[in-house]
Amino acid sequence: MVITYKQCIEKYGSDHMLKKEIAEGKIFQKEKGIYSLSNACSELEIISVKYPKAVFAGESAFYYHALTDVIPDFYHLATVRTDGRIKDVRVKQTYLKADIFDMGKMKMMYHNTEICIYSLERMLIELVRFRGRMPFDYYKEIILNYRNRAAMMDIAKVEEYADKFKNVSKLMEIISLEVL
Repeated sequence: MVITYKQCIEKYGSDHMLKKEIAEGKIFQKEKGIYSLSNACSELEIISVKYPKAVFAGESAFYYHALTDVIPDFYHLATVRTDGRIKDVRVKQTYLKADIFDMGKMKMMYHNTEICIYSLERMLIELVRFRGRMPFDYYKEIILNYRNRAAMMDIAKVEEYADKFKNVSKLMEIISLEVL
């Protein structure tokens, strides 16, 4: 389990007691301000605890939803435009308007780690919006996997999310032609 410095201080009482626990091998410092109760923890868990306001999006979300088998080179995180810049070489940050940031946000368990990620429906909208920015074979792989899941998706949610963007009719046309 990964916890923050603030949570450690609440649990152990002081910085001195925290350092004592580290020296005794009862807690492990993974990064500045990030601690783990076990020596082995995943980088995904560290990233999700370190950036609690961020949401996994883009290539990361497609991978965690098992829409592609291409492992992303970076953790793709979305934040509100007013949030500060994430200065982490492992992270690619996307800034979103506040009115669309929470749309489709959900919690998901991935390899025993709870992550905040966009839903399948929201990611379908993002896939269609940014299809020109990704390799064609990558796009087609994800579209094919969406076709296989079309029956279990909430199409009303897809339409609701599409209404928040300028080119609603074009988005829905592409989705109905390629997925439904």
